[in-house]
Amino acid sequence: MSSPTTLALQLAEFVVHTPPTAISAVAMERAKMSLASTVASASMGYGIESASIIRRLELSNAGAGLASVWFEDVKLPLAAAVRVNAVASDAAASDDSDLRSIAHIGTIASTTAVALGEHTGATGNEILAAMVLGYEVAGRIDEALTPGRMQRGFHGSVSTVFAGAVATGRLLKLPVKQMGHAIALAATSIGGMAVSADTSCAREYHAGLSAATGVQASLAAQAGFQAELTVLDRPRGFLAAMGGQALDDITRDLGSSWDIVTDMAIKLMPGAHPFHATAEAAADAARLGKVAVEDIEQVVISAAVQWTNFKGDPHPRNLVDAAHSLVYFVAAAIADGGFDWKHMDVQKMADPVIARLQDKVVFDPSPPPLPDRFPHRHGGSVTIRLKDGREFRSTCTAPRGSGPRGVEWVDVERKYRDLSPLAGLTQSQVEASLAAIRRLDDGTSIDELIKLLRPIGR
Repeated sequence: MSSPTTLALQLAEFVVHTPPTAISAVAMERAKMSLASTVASASMGYGIESASIIRRLELSNAGAGLASVWFEDVKLPLAAAVRVNAVASDAAASDDSDLRSIAHIGTIASTTAVALGEHTGATGNEILAAMVLGYEVAGRIDEALTPGRMQRGFHGSVSTVFAGAVATGRLLKLPVKQMGHAIALAATSIGGMAVSADTSCAREYHAGLSAATGVQASLAAQAGFQAELTVLDRPRGFLAAMGGQALDDITRDLGSSWDIVTDMAIKLMPGAHPFHATAEAAADAARLGKVAVEDIEQVVISAAVQWTNFKGDPHPRNLVDAAHSLVYFVAAAIADGGFDWKHMDVQKMADPVIARLQDKVVFDPSPPPLPDRFPHRHGGSVTIRLKDGREFRSTCTAPRGSGPRGVEWVDVERKYRDLSPLAGLTQSQVEASLAAIRRLDDGTSIDELIKLLRPIGR
C-alpha cells in the first residue's frame, strides 16, 4: 500500500485493497446474520405508518428501476430503494446496534450492499465483504465520536452514512481516490438530531437518509465529483466538529479484528439496545426467586445507562415511547419472563399488571461509574425486593446476540421466523429466503433472495 496523507484516503486504501479472503470467516458469517436481522426487522417495520409514508413517496416518484423494494414487486433508483428498505428496518426498533454507540450500522450496510449487489451482479462473497468493510469504517469513525456527538445532539446516522458509502463504493469497484471522495462526501452529507430520534419517528427517517446519502456519495464520486479529502481530520472538519477523540485508533491495526464481530449486537428483543442487558437481568432475577408480581415491594435498577439522559418514561403508549422506556422494559421482563416483540404492541403496553409494576421501579441513586467512555456498551443489575423482606438480584453485562457473548444462528433464525411473516411472506418463503442468506458465501446469487422477498399475490 502507499501512504496516503488524509484519513479519508487511508480508509479508502484499506477498503479498496482488502480482498474477501482477508476477512475472517466469523466476520463474513456475522454479515449474513446482520442481513437476516435487517430483513426480519424490515418485515416488522413494513406496515408501520412512517415506513409506509416513505414507501408511497418513493413509489410515486418512481424512476429507473435498478434495485428492488423488499416485500414489493417493484424496483426503484438505487438511493430510493435503499431509503425505503432502511426506513422499514429501523422503524420497528428491531435492527442491530453497535454496542459502543447504539448506531444502527448493520441496517445501512445491509440495505446498501444488497441493492448494489443486485444492480452490479456481485457475488454473495463480494456483498458480504462490502458489508463487513462498510461496518468497519463506520464503526471506527463512530467510536471516535462517542460520546461527543451524542453530547452535541447528533444521532448515529452521522456515522452510519459511512457504511452506505463504503459498501456502495466497494461494489461499484471505485479506485482509491474516488473511494476517498465518497467517504469525504459522506462526511458532509447528514446531520440527524438525536433529540428528534429519541422522541419520534425521525429515527427511521435518519436511517433512510443515511442509506440514500451513502449511495449518492459513491455514485457522485464515481461520476467524478470531488470533495475535500481532508474533511475528516482538519481543524473545523468532521471529527473536530463532532468532538472526536482517540483519532489514531480509527486506522490503528486495520484488518486485525472486525467491528462486526467485536461490537455488533443483533437485537433479540425490540427497542433501545442499551436496555436489553438490564431487561435480561430483570427476568433472571425474577426467575431466580420464582417471584410473583403481587409479592413485589420494589424493583431497583442499577445500570450504565443511568449516566446518560437516555432512560425514558414509564407507561408508554406507542412504539417510540416503549422503545425508549427502561422502566417498561424491566417491568415487562419481570411480569412476562422476558421482553419480546409482543411488547411493542399498544395493547400490551396497557397491561395492568405491567403498569402497576412500573410504579414500583426506582433507580439506584449511586450507580457504579463507567469503566470507560462508552455508556452503551455496559449492562445493568436489577434487584427485586419482596414484601416479606427477601431480595433477588441479577446482573447482565452484555445482551444475548452481542459480540461479547457471541451471536448464535439459532437466535437469529428464531427472530427471522417470528418477524418475516409480518411482511406477507409465506412459511415456504421464510425458510427459503433464510436458507438463501445462509449460503450467500457459497456463490448464491442475491437475485434468489430478492425474488423470495416478493410476497405472493401482492
